[in-house]
Amino acid sequence: MVVQAALAVLLTRLGAGTDVPVGTPIAGRTDEALDDLVGFFVNTLVLRTDTSGDPSFAELVERVRETDLAAYAHQDVPFERLVEAVNPQRSAARHPLFQVTLAMGLGDRGRDPDALRLTGLTAAGVPVGDATAKVDLGFHLQDLHRAPTPGGLLGALEYSADLFDRTTAESLVHRFTRLLDAVAAAPLRPIGELDVLDPGERNRLLVEWNDTDDDTPSRTLPALFEEQAARTPRAIAVESGDIRLSYQELNSRANRLAHHLIGLGIGPESLVALGAERSEQWIVAMLAILKAGAAYLPLDPSYPADRIAYMLDDARPALVLTQQTTATAIAGRSGSSGPDRTLLLDAAETITALAVAADTNPTDEERTAPLGVDHPAYVIYTSGSTGRPKGVVVPHTGVASVMAEHIRRAGLDSGSRALQVLSPNFDAAVADMAQTLLSGATLVLVPLGERPTGEELGELITAGGITHLMLPPPVLATVPADQVPTVRSVVTGGEAFTKELAQRWTEGGRRVIDAYGPTEATVTATMSEPLAHGDTPYIGRPIANTRVFVLDGALRPVPVGVAGELYVAGVGLARGYLGRPGLTAERFVPDPFGGAGERMYRTGDVVRWSAGGVLEFVGRVDDQVKVRGFRVELGEVEAVLAAHEAVAQGVVVVREDRPGDRRLVAYVVADGLLEPSGAVDAEREAGSCGVAGSFL
Repeated sequence: MVVQAALAVLLTRLGAGTDVPVGTPIAGRTDEALDDLVGFFVNTLVLRTDTSGDPSFAELVERVRETDLAAYAHQDVPFERLVEAVNPQRSAARHPLFQVTLAMGLGDRGRDPDALRLTGLTAAGVPVGDATAKVDLGFHLQDLHRAPTPGGLLGALEYSADLFDRTTAESLVHRFTRLLDAVAAAPLRPIGELDVLDPGERNRLLVEWNDTDDDTPSRTLPALFEEQAARTPRAIAVESGDIRLSYQELNSRANRLAHHLIGLGIGPESLVALGAERSEQWIVAMLAILKAGAAYLPLDPSYPADRIAYMLDDARPALVLTQQTTATAIAGRSGSSGPDRTLLLDAAETITALAVAADTNPTDEERTAPLGVDHPAYVIYTSGSTGRPKGVVVPHTGVASVMAEHIRRAGLDSGSRALQVLSPNFDAAVADMAQTLLSGATLVLVPLGERPTGEELGELITAGGITHLMLPPPVLATVPADQVPTVRSVVTGGEAFTKELAQRWTEGGRRVIDAYGPTEATVTATMSEPLAHGDTPYIGRPIANTRVFVLDGALRPVPVGVAGELYVAGVGLARGYLGRPGLTAERFVPDPFGGAGERMYRTGDVVRWSAGGVLEFVGRVDDQVKVRGFRVELGEVEAVLAAHEAVAQGVVVVREDRPGDRRLVAYVVADGLLEPSGAVDAEREAGSCGVAGSFL
């Protein structure tokens, strides 16, 4: 029972949960009538151990005692009958009740494990050829209660070679013996305090694999862009249709608008909403907001009116920048109590004011206040589990490190041409803009109204001479990789990246990188190295000045190979959620492995470390899903459905009827008072629900 309790603690700490079933053999000779009968009466019991509530080890042994005695009382029940009752259609390849066994043996075998001697008979072990493991893990222990090693245990571990290698199996043995030593020394300690990591492994997980410090100084995004514009003033920075702006022209136009915004009182800690067409004016306005010292809030004019209205009402920006072609979509929101001030970028009075504005880089003396790296750079709204989207406030602190990493890994240089096709409400659009304009490359814009995929996108890539792409896997999967010869580098992320898709794009030696990063960090937290042809994609290691931890529910690091929740820390971390201090405190928690006041973000993503020190994505701890790279809380969509007058109840799921084509599908029950037929006209009602919208 003591050994079983320790084994249950080990399995719990290795991710098996708190209800741990273990199979064990039992003699099956409870009836005295069997004492003199020769025969095999061994039966199998399933012993369940409840490790919940973080009991002391002594308390856990008491739980085990009660459970085991109850099981022993029914040891005469044929095991096959139990199996059939639980799962009559069981697979022969896998046991339906347990995959770990514990067998305890007594007797004289510990004195001479190679032979068994009986009176008048000697039995010797015969080596078995290719043994087959009956279960995933089989722990076999024997009490050495006699000389030459009294008071110890002799053990063996049988493991399935399809699931475990020898190194992993040996690590299980070491962890088990370490736990047995610990509980023998301090049985009253809570089991959560029993460490399954040795000091070297702990240091590797927390320190060595997070040794990402470099000497990249923190700089604001506008300062970094101004330095690049000074280095390559004549290089083409932005292409939008027939319009081409050099770095010098782009910088000058952004400076004029920035000085105009400063004159309107816009500066550090201000928030300016930007809802414009994807054109050179969009890039000019984005840079101008940053140069003035403010943070920008992107608004995609193609989004549902209710969504735009919510973001404006919740964020309450000091100013909205838009154009005559998008003003109705952005400012024509019904019932909104958003900002009173809207600036039309293409209005005659604005053009006149900009013509006489200074085209020099704004200084701290000219701004309303000095601009520092701790000031917000942008606010991105992401889906909310409570049914309310939330705005993530991201400062400048991580921009320099993150973009330097993107530029280096993607191989961006002055000869590169990057395509910008993602929605501005997706934080990867920030990376598109920043990594390109901070490397001297050219940013090629696809008009915002166009959302090309497949061959159409492939034709745009080829016609534009695009060398660098950043696309989520579902969109990347639609592009014919063998028909875009100009592409040299691909960065993807935001959703599962399959081996088949990676193989398709690495053909011919292309640089392909799998990146990961929550909106609550500056775009990216981890990146893979360029994948070799045939590699299984992985989300890689933490990038410069970033730390990542894989932890259990008590914020303890889990061993290599064990799934845990991913936490992100470092210079790229967001401030938190705009106007949501409670939610911020819930998700941005104190970093127990960092310095005083440092925080880490709880991502909700489940990952595991590989033996080589790279992260592999496993899944989610909640109901959040990813569709085309966007985080979607199903509860948010369900809340919108429930608010519709024709819907009594609704549930939303993700369906993937075709491989790689993930879609949100809503199932609704009509409100009988409004819809006597009991049906809802989906075509008619979908638009009014306000849940439609493109992710591109």
